[in-house]
Amino acid sequence: MDRLLEGYSRFRRDAWPHQRELYEQLADGQTPRLLVIACSDSRADPGQIFDVSPGELFVVRNVAALVPPFEQGEGLHGTSAAIEFAVQALGVKTILVMGHARCGGVKAAIDRGRWGTKAGQEGQSLRFVNQWIDVLVPVVVALNTDEIEPCERASVELSMSNLLSFPFVAEKVAAGTLTLEGARFDIATGGLDLFNHERGWVRADPRAAD
Repeated sequence: MDRLLEGYSRFRRDAWPHQRELYEQLADGQTPRLLVIACSDSRADPGQIFDVSPGELFVVRNVAALVPPFEQGEGLHGTSAAIEFAVQALGVKTILVMGHARCGGVKAAIDRGRWGTKAGQEGQSLRFVNQWIDVLVPVVVALNTDEIEPCERASVELSMSNLLSFPFVAEKVAAGTLTLEGARFDIATGGLDLFNHERGWVRADPRAAD
């Protein structure tokens, strides 16, 4: 907490005076145009990577940036609730699924695909994590590779396909009022690869907006 409060002091001293008017406007409500579904990993912060101002992104973060298939019924559907709110209440125009290199959640799915429930004592104790990443296990098993990068890309593609299982997402995509995009951020190099189902994977040019 001491480190957080030191950061808060810097924020109030350096950033707040320049952004006070923006925050006062945001106090009346948010109107983000883009939903980012990202990994909870502390090394891959969407706000920092895309250098955006407060209020620009509606961000959902979970283990491995996964979108589960659309389900109804009992359960605490946190990611699904956030997607519903962003699309139905906020009216975002784009959903970006952003994975990243060296993803521990994807690596865990690879291990579970190889060893099942015997994927180490730690793996056995992480009940909620295991249940969550089981969404990805069939995909990495089908790839039949020990390399993590193809599995990280496949994870993004799976989440984008699962988004289309949500009726309200599919309806807006079909109407042309919502677009789906994917990305994979390389922690070591800072590189960013982009994906959509029409174009496939391409490397983002950091000079494109210069």
